Amino acid sequence: MSEETHKLEAQRRANRDAVAALGLHPYGSRAEGLITNDAARALHSPEADAAHAAGSKEPGFTDPRPAAKVAGRVMLLRDNGKLIWLQLRDATGDLQAAVSQRDCPEGFKLAKLTDLGDILIVGGRVMKTKTGEVTIWADEVLPGAKSLAPPPAKHEGLHDVEIRYRQRYLDLIANDDVKKTFLMRSAILREIRAFFHERGYVEVETPMMQAIPGGAAAQPFKTFHNALGCEFYLRIALELYLKRLLVGGVDKVFEIGRNFRNEGLSRKHNPEFTMLEAYEAFGDYETMMETVESLI
Repeated sequence: MSEETHKLEAQRRANRDAVAALGLHPYGSRAEGLITNDAARALHSPEADAAHAAGSKEPGFTDPRPAAKVAGRVMLLRDNGKLIWLQLRDATGDLQAAVSQRDCPEGFKLAKLTDLGDILIVGGRVMKTKTGEVTIWADEVLPGAKSLAPPPAKHEGLHDVEIRYRQRYLDLIANDDVKKTFLMRSAILREIRAFFHERGYVEVETPMMQAIPGGAAAQPFKTFHNALGCEFYLRIALELYLKRLLVGGVDKVFEIGRNFRNEGLSRKHNPEFTMLEAYEAFGDYETMMETVESLI
């Protein structure tokens, strides 16, 4: 750890302690009524902005702008003295928040102690700034989680392959395309399951620890079962147990599961990987060809 990094972390710890001194929990707690940044952005109403501008100085005026509460990681922070601008990021994207010392004095104190990478909960009215940016004008700011380590630098980014693969959370924070890939993978798996369910297949889970690994020719990982006093092998394929289900009368089965092959390792090859296998009684290779083509 460099001396500069150590100083930055020491300052973050001091800010955390100062947040606690305000009577707030630096790592937050349960928050009710949260919506996504996209949902908050969709609430913006130009008519409400116009009504606010026309009547905000009238006595008994009620703010017509819609209210929202969001939570996000602080990706940018600009301190303009009595007004702090924050860029909050959640799974749906970025949203700007403004914290005014006049309108939100308690939240302003917390914003002053906020570092890049912290997670904040911000509630307030949704409006649009003069520059056209949809923004939450805060009337409440609460801690979500304190980050004690600085995030990857915004402009340099995170390019070190070792760090990216060993600390995936940093990769997800720094590289938005990586998060999109993760979300796309989840969506693909959901569609695969829906496809097979619609065709009458039954999804099953078969044993990962096997006395004799089979279904493929590969080197297995070994493990030891204490209660039984014998060695087991992590499965190298899904095949044999799925076929046993066919024998038992389950005519259409599929599994999406982890396999383990103790062979090689590279940036593009992991000995622990996910496999899809599906079997259908009374079908043949053309049946499975059609199934795979239709799935893709």
